[in-house]
Amino acid sequence: MERKVAIRQCVGCASKGDKRDMIRVVRTPEGDITLDFKGKMNGRGAYLCKNPECLTKAFKNKGLERAFKMSISEEVINRLKEQFKD
Repeated sequence: MERKVAIRQCVGCASKGDKRDMIRVVRTPEGDITLDFKGKMNGRGAYLCKNPECLTKAFKNKGLERAFKMSISEEVINRLKEQFKD
């Protein structure tokens, strides 16, 4: 029996793909927003393609703000961009 593939939608470009090929952005129970490269952190998640441009698009179209139902500061945006580079 073949396993099901988990499909997720990028909040930046709206393309759909395998969950394992995307990066999870997490709002932790404490309210911090961070990247979760392993996909195991507790909290509400949203997904991005591994393309840095999708992160920029997600801020411009407010995709992350809609996913987390909160506003996201410039400081958090810059921190996510730094994490994305690593």
